[in-house]
Amino acid sequence: MALTPRSPDNPDDKRAQQKSAQDEALLREVDEAYRQGQYAEFSQKYGKPLLGLLILGLAGFGGYLYWDHRQELSMANDSEQIVAAMDQIQAGNLDTGSKTLEEVANSDNAGASAAARLLQAGIAAQQDKPKQAAELFASVAQDESAPVEMRNLASVREIALTFDDLEPGEVVRRLKPLAVPGNPWFGSAGELVAMAYLRQDNRQQAGTLFAEIAKSEDVPDTLRSRTRQMAGLLGVDAIEDVDALLAQQTDGATPQGATVQ
Repeated sequence: MALTPRSPDNPDDKRAQQKSAQDEALLREVDEAYRQGQYAEFSQKYGKPLLGLLILGLAGFGGYLYWDHRQELSMANDSEQIVAAMDQIQAGNLDTGSKTLEEVANSDNAGASAAARLLQAGIAAQQDKPKQAAELFASVAQDESAPVEMRNLASVREIALTFDDLEPGEVVRRLKPLAVPGNPWFGSAGELVAMAYLRQDNRQQAGTLFAEIAKSEDVPDTLRSRTRQMAGLLGVDAIEDVDALLAQQTDGATPQGATVQ
């Protein structure tokens, strides 16, 4: 028997639709209440610890931003002080330049502090205060927080000033790592090490090192000339190209229009 189609206006259909809608609404309310219960329980158990972690995280991040800002301000101030001091030095106001560097020399910025002390040491050396200059150079050389390039420079300058008061072995120990070809301080450190070898009466090792410096194209010509002469005095040949050397000496020693006495 064929079923009679239900009319949209059929009362039974309307009641069924209403009941279905009510059931869905009830389920949503139950689900929402359940989730709220879960959130409340989770918040009760973990809310305070999570809030504490959040506060600590925000405080830490804020502290970092403040520290970073202070570092930038500090570095900017240090740079300005160094530039101002260099202007004074170039103008011949050495005492004023050194005083301008005092604050930076005590800065927490290791690089700026080392640079300031190196400048102060250079001023002291220029003012014929070798002891004060050596002490400032030593403070940088022994400062493990300072950039290694600055520490190496300070070591070479300190030992150059105190060479006569140091044991030859101490000079060799401290500068031999720098007295190798390719190192930026090969020439300066190498010459000091070679002189220390001479004081130890190690003429062959001294002559060999002098010759290596003389053959290096990375060191100043004046240093090459001086070490070439020392190597020759010690019986070590430091000349690779005689013709080129003669041409260089002729061009450098007798400028056009000059008279050789």
